Amino acid sequence: MPTGDVETFHEDGAWHNRVTGDSSTTGGPHRTKEDAVTAGRDLAKERQVEHIIKNENGQIAERNSYGNDPRDVKG
Repeated sequence: MPTGDVETFHEDGAWHNRVTGDSSTTGGPHRTKEDAVTAGRDLAKERQVEHIIKNENGQIAERNSYGNDPRDVKG
């Protein structure tokens, strides 16, 4: 299994998820961004990696970390 982060993105009229470093998509395609984000979040939590959510134009809209966060932030 690849060790990269999970990316949610739009391609060919549908929403997809993939693990960075792996050219194939996982699950989907999804009809809505919301469905793809939910599936991507679950996968990122399972893998304990970051979930990168992109807009339809490819720009990063949101990033969420679900484990192995190397930053030592007090708060």
